[in-house]
Amino acid sequence: MEYVYAAMVLHKAGKGITESSIKKVLEAAGVQVDDGRVKALVAALQGVNIDEAIKNAAPVAAAAPVAAHAPAEKKEEKKKEEKKPEEAAAGLGSLFG
Repeated sequence: MEYVYAAMVLHKAGKGITESSIKKVLEAAGVQVDDGRVKALVAALQGVNIDEAIKNAAPVAAAAPVAAHAPAEKKEEKKKEEKKPEEAAAGLGSLFG
């Protein structure tokens, strides 16, 4: 993840995203640099409009915290709707007279 962050910092600063620039940012942050990962990142970002990618990713990132809380809310609703076994059995008894 720190490799992507380095690329984003460089992009925000208006600097070119090159192998040497990413390497310098990572080294300045105290990260032990893997040259293979740096090369792969630079190759993957060739031709990518980073501003557009960030713009398209923003709604997904903003929705993630909301989605994380949604399952808990559904479970709470289920608990409220569940009937006690006695209540369910009482309703069935009236079906059979």
